[in-house]
Amino acid sequence: MSPLLSYAVTTTLILYGVAILLALWRVLRGPSAQDRVLALDLIYLLGMLIILVIGLRYGSSMYFEAALLIALFSFVSSAAMAKFLLRGEVIE
Repeated sequence: MSPLLSYAVTTTLILYGVAILLALWRVLRGPSAQDRVLALDLIYLLGMLIILVIGLRYGSSMYFEAALLIALFSFVSSAAMAKFLLRGEVIE
């Protein structure tokens, strides 16, 4: 890997880590439940992006499959939380 790409990957991972900390702060201190769910969704997205960047760094396709699973779980959990916030129950 070229030094420029290595520097870009490291910088990206650091910035994603900072973004996760800020989103975690919003989860803990969010003024409403909707803000907290949105911040949790952002944490899922950033986790998926971190996995993808690590996959680029190591050149392994296994990381991309893990990122796909994270995206799938993120969608299901977001749909369940939205249903819970609207109706008060998940399973009818």
